[in-house]
Amino acid sequence: MDGLLVLADGTVFEGELHSGDTATGEVVFNTVLSGYQEVITDPSYAGQIVCFTYPHIGNYGVTPEDDESERPRCRGVIARSITSRPSNHRATESLPSWLARHGTPVLTGVDTRRLTMHLREGGAMCGAFGPATEKDALLAAARNEPGTKGVDLVSEVTTREPYERGDGPLRVVAYDLGMKRNIPRMLGRIATVEVVPAGTSAEAVLDREPDGVFLSNGPGDPETVDVDLGGLLGEVPVFGICMGHQILARALGGRTYKLAFGHHAGNHPVRRCATGQVEITSQNHNFAVAADSVPAADVTHVSLNDGVIEGISCRDIPAFSVQYHPEAGPGPHDARYLFGEFAAMMERV
Repeated sequence: MDGLLVLADGTVFEGELHSGDTATGEVVFNTVLSGYQEVITDPSYAGQIVCFTYPHIGNYGVTPEDDESERPRCRGVIARSITSRPSNHRATESLPSWLARHGTPVLTGVDTRRLTMHLREGGAMCGAFGPATEKDALLAAARNEPGTKGVDLVSEVTTREPYERGDGPLRVVAYDLGMKRNIPRMLGRIATVEVVPAGTSAEAVLDREPDGVFLSNGPGDPETVDVDLGGLLGEVPVFGICMGHQILARALGGRTYKLAFGHHAGNHPVRRCATGQVEITSQNHNFAVAADSVPAADVTHVSLNDGVIEGISCRDIPAFSVQYHPEAGPGPHDARYLFGEFAAMMERV
């Protein structure tokens, strides 16, 4: 049926409404050319509606092997076009039927270039899409949506019970702040990984006698997330990514702030300060660490797009973090060496 996306500022985009009911959330755009299934199932997108800038998605269908969690995590999907006839030997289902089966709202036929330019100029904003006959209700829903600033979304996506993955020689306790499945796969090559809920105390972690602690990616505002790092820093090596990077920086006295429209892509260039080497990275975050706010750590990586801090390393204790996703899923593999650096750090301590 005819559908509308209505943003909180009153801007309206026409499209065709497919599966699911009305969707509300913070609208962000993602520029990946492939990896749509991993994006849609990434828990970091909790509370958000994802607009794909690539004009035609769904070509290779979906397969359970590419899920980053057990179901779609974003509140809705916007695209110019989604094919219902995939062409790939791995596909077990088409993207539209998979989204419909999970009840994920979908709006196609949207002028995604215009929407992306609007979000770039005005910043990420809340929106709602649904039947074209409900324009006023959609505007009200968009304006009542709280967005992600000041909102705790980690508690919605963290695991409820601990579980183990991998069989590597070291032992890592990983805080699930919204963890993607590819992270324990990568960690599992270097360690036996016990994934624990976000609220697990430092004492409970140290009782497990880990060689290291990992802080995962996750959605929402880092100011709302309470991870008990104080009792871990200096006691055991720590490695954080994305939300984990922000949590580590805040534990060291740093500040975080909300970006205008976030970084959501599989092709962001990042400079490694020690070597000058440029890494192409996968990114999905709405907040960043404020420059010069973490005096106890050195900046190790910087975004070449906008200068945002992309990595820090503590001077006096074994702890480091990056803002991007070295596990990819989707994305390039330029930064996978960081898991090796984590292993080397654990072995040195």
